Amino acid sequence: MVVISQRIINEFAKEYPLASDPLNRWYKQVESADWQNFSDVKMTFNSTDFIGNDRYVFDISGNNYRLVAMIHFRKRTLYIRFIGTHKHYEQICKKGIISNI
Repeated sequence: MVVISQRIINEFAKEYPLASDPLNRWYKQVESADWQNFSDVKMTFNSTDFIGNDRYVFDISGNNYRLVAMIHFRKRTLYIRFIGTHKHYEQICKKGIISNI
C-alpha cells in the first residue's frame, strides 16, 4: 500500500515519543501490505474498525493511540487522516466529526 503521509507520523511522534516505534512498525506493515478489501486489513490488524466514509480506525500501541485512515483499495492508497491519543479520539467522536476527517 502507498501511505500518505509519513510526515504526520513523524510530527505526532515528536509530541508523543513513546508512539514513535509502534507507529513506525504500523507504517512498515501497511507499506508492505497488498490489501484488496477490509477483510485483508482485519487479517493484518484484527482490531481495526470501519467507521464509514472509507475511514478505518487502527489501535496503536495497545490502544494507547488511535489512527484514522482513509483507504482506497483500488488505488492501493491509504491516507492518514488523524493520529491522537485515545482521549483525543473520543473527543472527536463526541463532536461527531470522526467519519469526515
